[in-house]
Amino acid sequence: MNFRILAIVLMLTTTISSAQMFEAGVFVGGSNYIGDVGSSWYIKPNGFAAGGLFKWNISKRYAYRASVTLSTLHGADRDSDNAARQSRDYSFSNDILEGSIGMEFNFLEFDLDDFSRPITPYIYGGVSVFLHDDLYYIGNNAQVFGNKTTFAIPMTLGVKGKISTRFILAAEVGARYTFTDNIDGSNPEGGTPGTSFGNIFSDDWYVFSGVTLTYTFGERPCYSCFD
Repeated sequence: MNFRILAIVLMLTTTISSAQMFEAGVFVGGSNYIGDVGSSWYIKPNGFAAGGLFKWNISKRYAYRASVTLSTLHGADRDSDNAARQSRDYSFSNDILEGSIGMEFNFLEFDLDDFSRPITPYIYGGVSVFLHDDLYYIGNNAQVFGNKTTFAIPMTLGVKGKISTRFILAAEVGARYTFTDNIDGSNPEGGTPGTSFGNIFSDDWYVFSGVTLTYTFGERPCYSCFD
């Protein structure tokens, strides 16, 4: 029995290894923040974002994905539709460096070696870790008093298509729910007592919107092995 189990494991390993197809590329787009300072729009890029990503396509539907993204998040009450925020007139900038890993799911079967179905919508989810400035306010402007590493949950929706035998172009919007309420300096842990404001029971979000261009490489996929 043990020899049979070992044989099955070896056959599956060989099949999966022969089906590998990888992607590596870049992300370019914009970023925006959602929280207690600035505009209340969910998708309204006001900062530049760029990074790199890598995918391991394990089937026509699923791919493991890892990425690194760099951006500066901005928020200014003068851009808000809320009169109270406009009167307060706070503003901040926060540099972030994010690493993310998870799984991408294609709504349609997407064979990288077959142009009969060259486009599909997709979703991505996983876990992110990002380094950001820790802020507090002096007057109307947020100041940096340190750095902090925080987790976030990425939720991305996009559409991708093959533009050649080796290149894939995609457009996506990805929201991140963070485990901090101080991207904007509204709830500083090390700040002056009594400086917190806004909804201290709701953590901050940020959004990346843009395009990716990836180059495919590796062995010819054997997706039919799973049929």
